[in-house]
Amino acid sequence: EAVELANEFAPEHLCVLVEKPEDVLPLVRAAGGVFLGESSPEVLGDYTAGPSHVMPTGGSARFASPLSVLDFLKVMSVVALSEEDLARLGPYAAELARAEGLTAHARSIERRLEGR
Repeated sequence: EAVELANEFAPEHLCVLVEKPEDVLPLVRAAGGVFLGESSPEVLGDYTAGPSHVMPTGGSARFASPLSVLDFLKVMSVVALSEEDLARLGPYAAELARAEGLTAHARSIERRLEGR
């Protein structure tokens, strides 16, 4: 019951102070930092244990993570489809584009599919 409440609240810091805190950890889904047991106080996480002191606050741990090296990496999506993929996926994409009111997007697919 307490873990459900913690997941709903999504705290910046969650101190798990029970007899076997490692058994509770798999149930935790939303916390900026989780501190297991009496010898793992939050202040050590802030200053000396290693995690970033920059944690998601205000319940944002439901969808955000603490600051990490991943925040400084840039990613890029690459799409490379075959003619068969275009023929198979194109009609669905055109339908979704039309449903969103993006007629030009839909036409760009339909033009590619014409004559195939």
